Order: sequence, then structure tokens, then C-alpha cells
Amino acid sequence: MAYELADVTAIQALHRGEASADQQRRAMDWIVKQACATYDFPFRPGPSDRETNIALGRQFVGQQIVKMLYINPNAVRRSDPRADPPEG
Repeated sequence: MAYELADVTAIQALHRGEASADQQRRAMDWIVKQACATYDFPFRPGPSDRETNIALGRQFVGQQIVKMLYINPNAVRRSDPRADPPEG
């Protein structure tokens, strides 16, 4: 997986909880597009389907991250009463 120094520093800053808005976007972009290969074609030719299955697993993680970026939190609250327990 290709990465630049700015990707490394963005991921590290995100992990420390100190990432700027630009670093947060860069880190998520690298995770979704590079590490997870979310938008790549997963088929890997060869005598075994092992490489394709690995690519599909990576893609699944990326798809779950993207889903959580765009899902309506109110829909989660309505469908799962344990999502946000009442305070007090």
C-alpha cells in the first residue's frame, strides 16, 4: 500500500486525538481508499480464491466505515433502543 509522510502523520495524529480537520480527512481517505481498497475491483485471478477473499474482506471493512460516515444517527436510535441509553 502506498503512503506518504503526510498520511503517516495524519494517522498518528488521529490515533492520539490531536488531528486537525485536514488530517482527519486525510487519514480517513487513506484508510478507506488505500488500506481497505473500498472502491477497487476485488477479483484477483489465480488458482485459488484466497487473494480475492482477502480483497473482499478489506472492502467490507471500508464499506462499513463509509456506511457509518453517511448513516442517519436517528435511524440507528429508532431501530436499536440500546444505541443511546437514557442518562440519569
